[in-house]
Amino acid sequence: MVSIAMYNILIVLLFVFTSCRAQKMYPTIGNIERIDESINEIISPKAKAEIIAEGFDWSEGPLWIEKNNMLLFSDIPRNAIYKWTEKNGAELYLKPAGYTGSVQRGGETGSNGLILDKNNKLVLCQHGDRRMARMDAPINNPLPKFITIADGWQNKKLNSPNDAVFNSKGELFFTDPPYGLEKGMNDPLKEIPFQGVFKVNISGEVKLVTDTLSRPNGIAFFPGENTFIVANSDGNKPNWYAFDINRNNEVINGRIFYSAEGYDKSLKGGNDGLKIDRNGNVFATGPGGIWIFNSQGKLLGKLRLNEAASNCALSADEKTLYITNDMYIVRFKMR
Repeated sequence: MVSIAMYNILIVLLFVFTSCRAQKMYPTIGNIERIDESINEIISPKAKAEIIAEGFDWSEGPLWIEKNNMLLFSDIPRNAIYKWTEKNGAELYLKPAGYTGSVQRGGETGSNGLILDKNNKLVLCQHGDRRMARMDAPINNPLPKFITIADGWQNKKLNSPNDAVFNSKGELFFTDPPYGLEKGMNDPLKEIPFQGVFKVNISGEVKLVTDTLSRPNGIAFFPGENTFIVANSDGNKPNWYAFDINRNNEVINGRIFYSAEGYDKSLKGGNDGLKIDRNGNVFATGPGGIWIFNSQGKLLGKLRLNEAASNCALSADEKTLYITNDMYIVRFKMR
């Protein structure tokens, strides 16, 4: 016969077991460095980062899609995109994703940055195919069918589009470093002699925005779209650059927003992807994790991570940051 005490213990154990099944337990990771007290308005004392998926070769380009409650992200070496949901975890979403050719080739062939256009179509930075492309299929029924948005400038093939962002006009801004080329800067197939930031007008014309950066990478607009930031993933020039857009829609006043020069070279990662929230706070992957700035370029704090962070994505309510962290996918619950 079961005693009342034993019965109560069983009830408690059943409750704990049910709760754990209802809410998956994920291992926590990293630590928060609070440099300026204003970071407490962004990141609460109870904030935590947790690994929600793992086992990838090199994760990149996270995109949170609120309507579907899912995260999409690239695994560049696998030439694939994965989908993560709370219910099912990580699942293969699309393959091939960045290289659709039939000729075997090396290098970083997969997709990198992922964004949505105004029609909720998936737009991909395709390393292997060296183009910006739109998936010709619904988000909830992915197919490896793509429509080219841009693959060249002045009759020269792009290097390998890396990250991208749309403005409210529907213009597409993207960065074009050499990382997707088999031999990088020394690849004989490299046609453009610099690493540019480009813009695709609404009419489809590809225009050069700037050729002044050695390794343009992550890109994002501040609220109001009068200024944008580009990360430079060059260890010799580890800077984030800001550019303004004037009334004539010209890009002017390029300058250093913040420099990581002198950083600890033992830290993994560098200036890579970034996102900007509605208040102008910048979440940028950098040496050792996520660097957090205000809109004036003041460093507020860092999320320290042991592995290299490549990019991040904000949830719709901006309380959660999803981070591609090499072999991991990290969810940073900030508030």
